[in-house]
Amino acid sequence: MSTASSSDTPLHASLQAPDAEPRSVQRRQFIAAAAAALALEYARPVLAAANSTQQADASTPKHGGTLLLIAQPEPPSLINALTPHVASQYVGGKIFQGLLTFDTQLKPVPVLASSWTSSPDGLHHVFTLQEGVRWHDGQPFDAQDVVFTLNEIAPQALPRMKLTAAKYFESIEAKGAGQVEIRLKKPYGGLFDLLGSGLLPILPRHLYAGKDARSNPANQHPVGTGPFVFKEWKHGAYIRLERNPNYWKKGLPYLDGIVYNILPDASARAIAFEQNNVHALRAGDVDYADVKRLSKLPGVESTTSGWELFSGMAFLELNQRKPPFDNVLVRQAVLHALNRQFIVDNIFFGFGKVATSSFISTTPFYDPNTPQFPYDPDRARALIRQSGVDVGKTTLTLVNGEKGGAWERVAEYTQQALNQVGFKIRVETTDAASWYAHVANWDFDLSYNFLFQNADPEFGVAPLYRADGISKGSPFNNAEGYNNPKVDALWDAAAQSTDPLKRKQIYGEIQTQLANDAAIANIFEMVNPTLYRSNVHNLLRTATSLNDSLDTTWIG
Repeated sequence: MSTASSSDTPLHASLQAPDAEPRSVQRRQFIAAAAAALALEYARPVLAAANSTQQADASTPKHGGTLLLIAQPEPPSLINALTPHVASQYVGGKIFQGLLTFDTQLKPVPVLASSWTSSPDGLHHVFTLQEGVRWHDGQPFDAQDVVFTLNEIAPQALPRMKLTAAKYFESIEAKGAGQVEIRLKKPYGGLFDLLGSGLLPILPRHLYAGKDARSNPANQHPVGTGPFVFKEWKHGAYIRLERNPNYWKKGLPYLDGIVYNILPDASARAIAFEQNNVHALRAGDVDYADVKRLSKLPGVESTTSGWELFSGMAFLELNQRKPPFDNVLVRQAVLHALNRQFIVDNIFFGFGKVATSSFISTTPFYDPNTPQFPYDPDRARALIRQSGVDVGKTTLTLVNGEKGGAWERVAEYTQQALNQVGFKIRVETTDAASWYAHVANWDFDLSYNFLFQNADPEFGVAPLYRADGISKGSPFNNAEGYNNPKVDALWDAAAQSTDPLKRKQIYGEIQTQLANDAAIANIFEMVNPTLYRSNVHNLLRTATSLNDSLDTTWIG
């Protein structure tokens, strides 16, 4: 790790809190600034490289420079095929690739698959692979890697893939080195969602075959096909990726590398961006209160586009395997007890929209007639009395992952709001890995979570509610234990229909039943701002935002 020479002025030396602020605020800002400076001290050489191209002609892509980003939270793993956590996807998406991704119109576009054909009945799909692709260790990529990942890795990492394979997949086979054939038992609306880079990146068969995937030593030094090669991970400080000199897209990537700074303090992250020590920020990298202020800085661009695939729904999961949330009236009471508009306006500063269904309102299958549970604490208390359940008998634990200041404040607000109607809630804030383990193993009473609904509800919504999604190992399936056979039958009918109008009608029935059952406390639809320096180009190129490979991103 490089350090600055003694002649350099320390980054923290120039950081001063405004004189007008109270002394306690000055001290807090100074501590945050010092943390940012110390954590970024190693980055001086890459900062110089990144900024050296700023005067270049912005009309033509240029090679060189290191993109500086934030890893918040620190990912539990970089193998996003095994850990489908958003933090893992953010870094792993530069190392690993899937067969396809999605453009901003949510149409699938090629990545490791150069093209594909599908039969009229939707049962037979052939994917032709890109030529000349090699793994980072020099071994050739071929159809056997794809078949191995789909048949062996995905069912371990994605419980929903295991269920999907059993229900819909007839076979997945290699046709020579350059083609993969997928045959289905019946039509499956979520197939292309499933095959996207973010959810199902391909792993190297030669490193994983015959070994336990999760304990494989290869996980400590990821080997992918992507534009960037894993170089170093200093836990608690940074993750460094370097340009893949043998990338299969000739002439790419433009960047020399990417460094993800790990700064636990939101104020430190904001200061790092203000001082041009970070090129881009995603939603949650800084407090939402800072987003508008930072967006007005000279040379800063802001947008809420580029997240089309990630139609995020923030929700509160209630563990229905035990009292008190095994009672539907108690679950309905939770919805009435929470002022969701307050959460959007005062904690996320308007970057969101109150949820009115289990489906995002911008999707074509959304039903505006879904039953509502507006904020009404008195109604919440009445429902609790009607249930006959003593909700304050035992202390319930709300497990909250380390997702930034806003999420911590949501948990604190939820604790206060539920306690006011009779619950006894304690908040346990953990890091991302611990939160993952708690929820994946059903070790929680309540937990905040969010999930991207993707392009099709069969893959982006259904796994949260289907009974066959109740299995330990992932927090992104039916971790709450909701079970309604009627709803399961409706999910099946919608998935197998090829008529959009019929699917919309079925999904409307599903939304009504999920609302009446209070299956999950959906809180708000997420609006995701991205801030970036104006000298960074081609940053938001697909519907996967900064989770994209960034192989055409350049600094000019």
